[in-house]
Amino acid sequence: MTVDDAPEVRATALAALHRAGALDAATLRLSLVDPAPLVRRRAAQLAAHHVEVDLVAALQDPEDDVVEVAAWACGERPAGPGVVDALAALTARHGDPLCREAAVAALGALGEPAGLGAILAALGDKPAVRRRAVLALAPFEGPEVDDALRAMLEDRDWQVRQAAEDLL
Repeated sequence: MTVDDAPEVRATALAALHRAGALDAATLRLSLVDPAPLVRRRAAQLAAHHVEVDLVAALQDPEDDVVEVAAWACGERPAGPGVVDALAALTARHGDPLCREAAVAALGALGEPAGLGAILAALGDKPAVRRRAVLALAPFEGPEVDDALRAMLEDRDWQVRQAAEDLL
């Protein structure tokens, strides 16, 4: 990949390499630490197609947009080492609700038992996060899941209630 001073050019080059089937893991790893958030966000997005690229560090990026896309990408591929723990931490502690929502959605998409506690905890978050957490319970079974879904039937947000009803 050629290096350009403009982040827009570097981000566009990543997408072009991906479309051409020429984007390699080394280029993605380098782009995930690019000084420009625009490039890091595009790299995180494209890493959804590259399971050999670790996204745990991207889940701790200082830019919320990068974190949100990295969380989404984690849910689009099998979980690598440390991913479920990083997503669970993100779900519990990140300041941006969109990042927490993306993290809880990724945990649901992965369906890893280690992520269930974080999903259940997210049922106490803001309405959009609660809705996503209810949907994230879909791949899980057991009495604590059933109890949580029944409790969400009484949520103050009608979309949360509807999602819980649909899953039950």
